[in-house]
Amino acid sequence: MVSTKSLLLAAFTTITAYAAPTKGPCKSLTPTLPTTGGDELVAPSPTARLKKIVIGHGIQNYTCSAPDATPSATGALAVLYDVTTLYPGLSKSALSSEAFNALPHALLWDRPVPLNRPSNSSYSADTSAPFPAHNDLKGLANYPSLKYAGHHFFDTVGTPTFDLDVSGMKAVVMKTGNVAAPKDADKGVLNTGAVAWLTLADTGKGMSKGVNLVYRVLTAGGNPEACDSAAVSAKETEGVQVQSVPYTTFYWFYEQ
Repeated sequence: MVSTKSLLLAAFTTITAYAAPTKGPCKSLTPTLPTTGGDELVAPSPTARLKKIVIGHGIQNYTCSAPDATPSATGALAVLYDVTTLYPGLSKSALSSEAFNALPHALLWDRPVPLNRPSNSSYSADTSAPFPAHNDLKGLANYPSLKYAGHHFFDTVGTPTFDLDVSGMKAVVMKTGNVAAPKDADKGVLNTGAVAWLTLADTGKGMSKGVNLVYRVLTAGGNPEACDSAAVSAKETEGVQVQSVPYTTFYWFYEQ
């Protein structure tokens, strides 16, 4: 497997100019879900239809019940941008493989987390209104503009939700598989490591629309710090330490 470091080096030295997007993907190419080179997620079935590829930029949230506790994951918030037509070979605006795979790294380090933040907070989001106005992502170094696609959040009962409001699709899902990110994955701005790759399948409650299978792949950052009062990402809320750790990743959406 080509290392992440090699991909990043190639991406930032060989990225070329971009043409205007075409109306849709080329029918002759089927995008291939990335692999870790080690333990792998179960691949989608041959009948599953790829509907959308997005990149998410946001925070992974954790709580610590005590200074020596293990951080407990409590959800995530992210703004999603459509990168479907940028997949290598899929359209006239497609990127090279190296540049496409380097997108999570580039976005994580080039831009601040695109969420509304409370005052005196490093990375956490405003719990009452976490998402800013819908905007495309422009000016990312060496990349074309990325179209706003939607939001990722956990609902009031803790269910992972992807609202792709631009395309009218929605995924309300549960985790069905996970594997560790590659050892050379981007450890993130806090140097805590990349979150696992995931498979998320429909909950079966009839809440999804247009997509019912999601893969989280090529993650960058997002793992928690140790439970400690000095944690950069942490704040105290009613005696409980809450951590918010920046991350980026690709999400692949399927209908099956």
